[in-house]
Amino acid sequence: MNPDTYAVCEKLIPATYVQQGRESRRVRENKVKHLLEQRKWPEDGWDEETIEMLLRELSVMESNNFQGNCGVGEREGRVASDAVRRRHYGLAHGIGRSGDITAIQPKAAGSSILSKLTNSMALDVLRMTGVRSAASCFVVPMATGMSLVLCFLTLRQQRPKARFILWPRIDQKSCFKAIVTAGFESVVIENKLEGDELRTDIEAVSAKIDELGADDILAVFSTTSCFAPRVPERLEELAKICQEKDIPHVINNAYGVQSSKCMHLIQEASRIGRVDAFVQSTDKNFMVPVGGSIIAGFDREFMDRIGQTYPGRASASPSIDLFITLLSLGSKGYKNLLKERKELFKFLGEELAKVAEKHGERLLHTPHNPISMAMTVNKPDGDGKALTELGSMLFTRCVSGARVVPQGVSKEINGHPFQGFGSHSNNYPSAYLTAAAAIGMTREDVELFIKRLDKTLSKWKGKKDVTTDQVADESKDAVDEKV
Repeated sequence: MNPDTYAVCEKLIPATYVQQGRESRRVRENKVKHLLEQRKWPEDGWDEETIEMLLRELSVMESNNFQGNCGVGEREGRVASDAVRRRHYGLAHGIGRSGDITAIQPKAAGSSILSKLTNSMALDVLRMTGVRSAASCFVVPMATGMSLVLCFLTLRQQRPKARFILWPRIDQKSCFKAIVTAGFESVVIENKLEGDELRTDIEAVSAKIDELGADDILAVFSTTSCFAPRVPERLEELAKICQEKDIPHVINNAYGVQSSKCMHLIQEASRIGRVDAFVQSTDKNFMVPVGGSIIAGFDREFMDRIGQTYPGRASASPSIDLFITLLSLGSKGYKNLLKERKELFKFLGEELAKVAEKHGERLLHTPHNPISMAMTVNKPDGDGKALTELGSMLFTRCVSGARVVPQGVSKEINGHPFQGFGSHSNNYPSAYLTAAAAIGMTREDVELFIKRLDKTLSKWKGKKDVTTDQVADESKDAVDEKV
């Protein structure tokens, strides 16, 4: 309310009461003003009332919410369902324009402001978590795989004759399909087994560049966050090669923001070599619904070109989700989550090692992986089907996210055969089960997982067949435990 309105209110109730209400609102408005002026991520999280007040103010700035608006175009922000309107706070026009996802949209002043603020706060996050020299970033309403496609298509404009993308193997379908979808040929570089870890074969990368010729290579496509026993790339060495050979370098940092180690690797790689872009998921790092990612880099001009490659306008939903979440947490709240995650990683490793030893297995030694870990799983009769059964047993007992990876699985993706798919290697020496300590995990989650894993391994190793009734009973027990 403006001063005149407050003055009218003082004619209805005592002025002191009006002043109290006015001061309460001024506190909230000062937070908003500071955010708009500084465009910095607040240290302390905001309460929901302040966040929703700002969202409503931004929504009023959208043309579809103008009083008496007469829309005669094909896209006027009309929303048929009130439930959908409330879900989006009336922000119906999306972000960007037809030729640039980061451009200002005339009909959507509120959404454009929200998008700019979200991108600014996202850049603060990346710098705070370790990539201090990141120059620019923006939120894209696509998951990591399609965002990587956008990066590759932008590079194609610079290197129109390039055919190949060099890709140190990571057995994640979306990574491989991003290369194919962008219209390039994947050159898979097998990893080197060092102890239990699968690491980047730098010599093989160099040899393949010499064989194919740098001009025919669009980019080296590397990975930070990954399932053990695969560990983050030797990013610094890859970045040096890319700089020396003048080859672009794109990094899949899907859930690496939550790891100071992954972010440090990117920072150092950019400092001593070449990194063109790195992409991270919003859901994996910030606990929002699936559907968004952050594309970031060290050259503002190149980031602008990626934004201009995106065709058409874009959904504002991922930006709204991230905007609300970052304001709710504040930098202090997010730092606390990162600290808790790191502590739980250590706790999960200790507890998983105990269970592994109890059942005649061992925790794989993968010190270079800061998020994921794995333990061997061996059925006495070596039955591969029984290994997949273990994964099913865990899932029916309400354990999600754990992966059981048997040996010797063959899979073909877009015409390319992968031997030992799932293990990031043609011949990894053992079958294993993975678990990750990701952001938002609690100590109770770890304790419950270890308890269920222990019981499931006992049953799996002791009896090959488990009846449907037994599974149903144990699944019900698992739900009761959680409650």
